[in-house]
Amino acid sequence: MFNKIYVSIKNFIKDNYKEVIIFLVLLFIVTFPLPYYIYVGGGTIDLEKRIDLESNEKGSYNLAYVKQINATIPTYLLSLLFDKWESDEVSSYKVDDSESLSDIDKREKLYLEEANANAIINAYTLAGKSVNIKSDDYKVIYVNSESDTDIKIGDTLVSVNGHSVSNNSEYHEYLETLEVGEKVDVKVLRNDKEVDCYAKLINYNNEKVIGLYLVNVYDYEVDPEINLKFKWNESGPSGGFMLSLAIYDRLIPEDLTKGRKIVGTGTIDSEGNVGEIGGVKYKLMGAVKNKADIFFVPKDNYDEAMKTKNKYKYNIDVVKVEKLEDAINYLKEH
Repeated sequence: MFNKIYVSIKNFIKDNYKEVIIFLVLLFIVTFPLPYYIYVGGGTIDLEKRIDLESNEKGSYNLAYVKQINATIPTYLLSLLFDKWESDEVSSYKVDDSESLSDIDKREKLYLEEANANAIINAYTLAGKSVNIKSDDYKVIYVNSESDTDIKIGDTLVSVNGHSVSNNSEYHEYLETLEVGEKVDVKVLRNDKEVDCYAKLINYNNEKVIGLYLVNVYDYEVDPEINLKFKWNESGPSGGFMLSLAIYDRLIPEDLTKGRKIVGTGTIDSEGNVGEIGGVKYKLMGAVKNKADIFFVPKDNYDEAMKTKNKYKYNIDVVKVEKLEDAINYLKEH
C-alpha cells in the first residue's frame, strides 16, 4: 500500500514538477522569517477587564498597544509601501547580541511585574488608602555579556558575600569596596529556591559592577484588596501609568471619567513619574480608531503624538503628562 502511495506521489510530482516548484518557492517567500518586527497599527484594552476592584465609572480607562507581527518577505515589502506600517529590527529589542528571544520575554514579564506594583502603590498612596510594603526585592532583568557569572535573568538577589541586597545604594556602595576581578559569592532565589552562585567584579563605564541590571519588585499588602488579570502574552512596562490612573479612580468617590473613553500610555516609577514609551504613533491611531475622547501621553512622546494628530487631522484631545497627578488634575478640571 505504501509503495502505491509513493508511486502516486512520485508520478504526480513528475507530471506537475513546474507547479510544485512554483508552489515551494511561493511557500518559502511567504513563510521565511526576517529579523524584523512590523508595526501594523494599534488598539486599546479596556482596563475593566484587567482590574478586579469595584468601580462606579460611567466611562472607561484603556491601555493603548501596538499591533506587531513577525516579518516575512511580503510583509516587509508592504511596510515599505504603506505609510501606516513600519519595520523595526529584532536586534533593537536586545540589550546585546548574546540575548535570546526567551531572555527578552523574561525581561518584559519582569517589567510588567514592576509596573503593576508601582501602579498599585502610587494609586493607593494618592487615594489615601492602606499600603504596607513587606519587602523590596531586586530581580535580574539582564546579564551583561562581559560579565563572568552563573546568575540568570529572573533570579532575585538575596546577598553578596553575605551582605543582604535590600537597598540598591548600599549594594553598589559595597561593590565599590571590592577589587575588579574579585570573585564574589552571590545567593539568589530561583524558582522559589535559594541557589548559590558566583560573579566576578568588572569595571563597566568606570563603575564596579557584577554585570547585572535589576528591577525593583515589591511584596506588599493593600486595603481594599485588588487582583490584576493580565493575560499570559501581555508584558512590558508601558501600561503602568494608565493602570495606576484607573485604580486610583476606583478608590475615590468621584467618577473622573465623566462618561468619557480615556486612552493612554506610559511607564510609571515608584515616585509616580510617567516615562516615555515606543510606538506612540500607532497607539494614538488605535485610540482614534476606537473612538477615544482623551489620549494621555508622556511628555517625551508628546511632540511625536501631536505630529501624528496634525498629520491625519485626528479629533482627539492629546494631553501631556509628567506625573500621575497631572492626569488626575486634568480629569478633575475638564
